Amino acid sequence: MKRCKAKIIGTGSYLPEKVLTNQDLEKIVETSDEWIVSRTGMKERRIARDDEFTSHMGTEAARKAIADAGLLPEQIDFILVATLTPDYSFPSTACLIQHALGAKKASGVDIQAACAGYLYLLTMAKALIESGAYKNVLVIAAEKLSAITDYKDRSTCILFGDGAAACVISGEGKGLVIENVQLGADGEQAELIIMPAGGCRQPASADSVLNGQHYIKMAGNEVFKHAVRRMEAACKDCLDAAGLSEKEIRWLIPHQANLRIIDAIAKRFEHLPSDRIFKTIHKYGNTSASSVGIALDELLRGSPLETGEPILLCAFGAGLTWGAALLRAE
Repeated sequence: MKRCKAKIIGTGSYLPEKVLTNQDLEKIVETSDEWIVSRTGMKERRIARDDEFTSHMGTEAARKAIADAGLLPEQIDFILVATLTPDYSFPSTACLIQHALGAKKASGVDIQAACAGYLYLLTMAKALIESGAYKNVLVIAAEKLSAITDYKDRSTCILFGDGAAACVISGEGKGLVIENVQLGADGEQAELIIMPAGGCRQPASADSVLNGQHYIKMAGNEVFKHAVRRMEAACKDCLDAAGLSEKEIRWLIPHQANLRIIDAIAKRFEHLPSDRIFKTIHKYGNTSASSVGIALDELLRGSPLETGEPILLCAFGAGLTWGAALLRAE
C-alpha cells in the first residue's frame, strides 16, 4: 500500500475589523509613528472586540479553510489548535471550535508553542495523516494577544495584534505537500518571553494583577539574537533535508515579529531576492502562532503557485520554540 503524503488542501484566515494604528498608540503611550516603524516595521495591527475571543476568530478562519478544501465540517476527523491565549485554561479552545463548527465527528486538542505553534501543528498533522490514523485534520492557530498586552509598556504594546489562521491537511486531493518540518526548543531561555502569573507557580491574586504579572514580558534584545540564529538554522536544515538550495525557494514566509528580524534573516539568505520574502507585518503586527498561517493564506490567494514551486516557512517564539517547514505545490 502506497504511503500517502500529507498536504494542505485548504487555507483560511481571519482578522478583526478594528485597526489600531501607530497614531492611535501615540495617544495611549509615549511613542511615535517614526519610532515604531523604524524599530519594528509595523504601521497598524488588528484588535478583537471585547466580546470576540480566540475561539470565535479560530472558528471563522476554520470555516474558510474547510470551504477552500471543498469539505464539510462533519468530514473533519481531528482539530489541532495552537494558542497562548485560550478562551479558558480548560476546556480546550479546540472543543469550543469543534462545537461552533458542528464538526461532530472530530476530536480536538490545544497545544502551546507560542509563535512557533503553527509549525508544531504541521508536524503533528503530517504524522496523523501519513500514519493513516485520520483522513482530514484541521489545523488552527488563533490569538487574542490584546488580552495579555500591557498598553502602558511601550516596548511590547506596539508589537502585538489579534488574528487567526487555519488549514485543512489531508492525504487526498491537491495542495501543498508538507515535505519537511524542523523544530526546536530551549527551555533554558524560558524567561526571555514569559507571562509570569496565571499558572500554578503564581496563581492569580490581587497582587499579581496589581503588579501587571498577567501581561507579556520580553527581553527584546536577547530574543532578537536567538530568533535570527534559530530560524536561520531551522530553514537551512529544512533545505538540506530536501536537497534544495535557497535559490530554488519560490517564497520565504518568516514569522512576522519584527521587520529587523526579517531583514536580518534575509541577509543570511543572500541568494534569495528580497521580493520573494513575504511580509504582512506592516498591516497586522505580531499575531504569534497565527502569524505564518495568515501570511500563507494571503500569499496563496494573491499569488497562486505553479506546480513544484517550494515555500519555506519559519517561526520563533517563547519557550524558546522555533521551527521551519518546507511546502511544495502539487
